[in-house]
Amino acid sequence: MSNQYHDQLIGKFQDKSARVAILGLGYVGLPLAVVFADAGFHVIGIDPDQRKVDSIQRGVSHIQDVPTAQVKRLREQGLLEATADFSVLKQADAVSICVPTPLRKTGDPDLSYILSATEELQKYMHPGMVVVLESTTYPGTTREILLPMLGQEVGLEIGQDFFLAFSPERVDPGREDWTTINTPKVMGGITPGCTEVAVAWYSQALQRVVPVSSAEVAEMAKLLENTFRMINIGLVNEMAIMCDRLGVDVWEVIDAAATKPFGFMKFTPGPGLGGHCIPIDPLYLSWKLRAINYTARFIELASEINTGMPRYVVQKVQDALNERGKALKGSRLLVLGAAYKPDIDDVRESPALDVIGLLRQKGAQVYYHDPYIPRLKHDTWEMESVTDLPAMVKQVDGVVIVTNHSSYDYPAILEAAALIVDTRNALGKSGKDNPKVVRL
Repeated sequence: MSNQYHDQLIGKFQDKSARVAILGLGYVGLPLAVVFADAGFHVIGIDPDQRKVDSIQRGVSHIQDVPTAQVKRLREQGLLEATADFSVLKQADAVSICVPTPLRKTGDPDLSYILSATEELQKYMHPGMVVVLESTTYPGTTREILLPMLGQEVGLEIGQDFFLAFSPERVDPGREDWTTINTPKVMGGITPGCTEVAVAWYSQALQRVVPVSSAEVAEMAKLLENTFRMINIGLVNEMAIMCDRLGVDVWEVIDAAATKPFGFMKFTPGPGLGGHCIPIDPLYLSWKLRAINYTARFIELASEINTGMPRYVVQKVQDALNERGKALKGSRLLVLGAAYKPDIDDVRESPALDVIGLLRQKGAQVYYHDPYIPRLKHDTWEMESVTDLPAMVKQVDGVVIVTNHSSYDYPAILEAAALIVDTRNALGKSGKDNPKVVRL
């Protein structure tokens, strides 16, 4: 297809004259902003959090995966800036929406961040813009919510005056092999022209962009990716529970199964799901399907198993203490690791929060240590990471390994601790037959 704005935008992307705006400067938005800036675009990040804005303006990164040196260099080159003022969108040619999409406590999707960002964008929509939503959501969001707000309500025609697409973020914090720039990017537009313009934009900075036939396909692809992981983690978590009942070592079972070179993908059990995507995204799909009288049974069952794992871990701790003549109430316990996965500073949906909360509810005196997270605040409590880890390991009645950070000296912890409940098999073979160790 061809029309004035379609061709103008593609030309601007090709000569890097397009002005790019990123709404939301978190784990998705800031990495995307620096990738576009590195490709030669002038990028402005917009975030209502003034602390993030001030940090970037000083040339300092607040995201672990984005080096401060990179932000500083891009600031000095005049390619990256940040603001809390949405009016800069008047000059934007291309806008990417990268805001959070959590679940409400009732399990319903919380689209308030998407709606807020879109309402701000709506004020400054003008002909010749392309908008890409990256925030994970249920199929239909781009067409049913963003399209009317950015099109009909402001008098713009989709595919002619402006272009709209969905491209699911695929950020895995802490990874160095697959990052924003080399992870294939799915792109689905409202119209074929929308897809063409959005692909032309992202292809200037990312190594591979994969066009699909619609925004709904792109939205659904993201949910399939994370539902696949959620269900398989739920399966292996239930396998851990079953193996425990049968007196079989689940870790040895998994390693044995993983020797099969085809038809098997290794997943490992743990204390629960963490991160923004896997615990939450499949439930968006489940919620959407309930609205059309369909029950997503695999999702519901996997969610039930996974959300029950923190309680299962606490029961393990209680049983281990009981065998040693101690009550959980009044015991001093040290939780090792608060991040949702190793070697990152991200606590979103971390099972450590539930494990700590449940232990506290049952009367335990709980401490935690995490080299990446100096302070925790959750619901009604807040804590600071212990400063003298070796001393605390010796003082407590038990250590609960929730996050297997690679920086921990596990042999020293094993030697010093009175009891270890290892939910990640962090101790490996050294913990298998050790009487001080209880494994998941």
